[in-house]
Amino acid sequence: MTAAASITIATPGRIALVNVTADVRQALRRSGLKGGIAIVTVPHTTCGLCINEDEAGLKDDLARLVTHLVDALEQHGPFHHDRVDDNARAHLTAAILGQSATIPVALGELGLGAWQSLFLVELDGPRSRRLDITFLGD
Repeated sequence: MTAAASITIATPGRIALVNVTADVRQALRRSGLKGGIAIVTVPHTTCGLCINEDEAGLKDDLARLVTHLVDALEQHGPFHHDRVDDNARAHLTAAILGQSATIPVALGELGLGAWQSLFLVELDGPRSRRLDITFLGD
């Protein structure tokens, strides 16, 4: 079985972590998949995905991390892409985070750990982002 879904996510700020776990779970229920995998992607070059704990302090720390992740590189001169549209930091950080996550599905549930959530990591917002999900299995 193969099923697909797309979800639109409005991000609230320039840098933001948006918990999309409930959205993916709802799409999984609608798909009817009982076992297999969920492949979640964002078709954007200035945001990424990560799995981590949904705790306020950690989310603040993650936002700080993505804000400063490429600082060391900038010490060697300005970013070349900033001549185009002044968002090289967002592109570079998204390249490090990645734009996809693969999550196992068993008994119709996402195979996330007790403290794990899936986050869309906005790096150049606020924007409207699309989350694409492909379900494979039975």
